Amino acid sequence: MQFEIIRKLEEELGKLSHELIHVIPKELKKAADYGDLSENAEYDAAKQRKLFVESRIGHLQKRISEILAINMSAIPQGRIGLGSVVKLTDTNTGEEVVYTFVFPEEVDPEKGKISLASPIGKALVGRREGDEVVVAMPKGQRKLEVIELTTIHDKSN
Repeated sequence: MQFEIIRKLEEELGKLSHELIHVIPKELKKAADYGDLSENAEYDAAKQRKLFVESRIGHLQKRISEILAINMSAIPQGRIGLGSVVKLTDTNTGEEVVYTFVFPEEVDPEKGKISLASPIGKALVGRREGDEVVVAMPKGQRKLEVIELTTIHDKSN
């Protein structure tokens, strides 16, 4: 899980680094060759792209470092955390739902992949099977019971 997201981030980092080193300088030179830089939209656009790419590269480098620093084995066993798959029942409606807690870069609510920073994630982090929580949602409160829990430790066995 951890290394898959790092691979994706490093892939984007590589593409942006290539663009910053090889593509953008050519675009800046080409735009500068048009003459007067004070009214040169192409030059301004290339400068803006350069600033964006530099900023995104910095963000990706920081995020990769943050993810590498996570000690996945330190995530408590038997409790909801990063990588956990939980089956929940809404005790008011009886509706069952399954969520997988993933890195923010992997969030896809339609596929049941949510972040621990989401309202449901915040309410459930550290909980165990059988626990009930009340979650404040945009459409009102939901009372959820943890029916099944599979942690990253269970998956690696």
